[in-house]
Amino acid sequence: MYPPELVKPMREDLTAVGFEELHTVEAVDTAIAKEGTTLVVVNSVCGCAAANARPGARMSLDNDKKPDNLVTVFAGVDREATDKARSYMIPFPPSSPSMALFKDGQLVHMLERHHIEGRPAEMIAENLKDAYNENC
Repeated sequence: MYPPELVKPMREDLTAVGFEELHTVEAVDTAIAKEGTTLVVVNSVCGCAAANARPGARMSLDNDKKPDNLVTVFAGVDREATDKARSYMIPFPPSSPSMALFKDGQLVHMLERHHIEGRPAEMIAENLKDAYNENC
């Protein structure tokens, strides 16, 4: 577990733009079950989360079509919630950071760590926007 003061600014990178933090298994189940589209960001303390994933997720929201729901879990902090979110992302292996778009509870788009690491935030945002335009 990471100290709360360390992860606070990392959480706020997403909550400041409307992401809801999910801290429990029940909260994850409720979020995924919602009608419409839900973007789940598995947040992380790693450098590629700071440089690529969180900025890419934020930039992706500058689009005509957007997910109905924006949620996040924090790997290494909210273990049970993160494990539950990842269970909905099967067959993809657990990775953080990662991003998954769900439509009516079904996984329709996935960005794994290897899609994020080493790629500019703008490329990640465009990938997500394409998924929004197709599914939202």
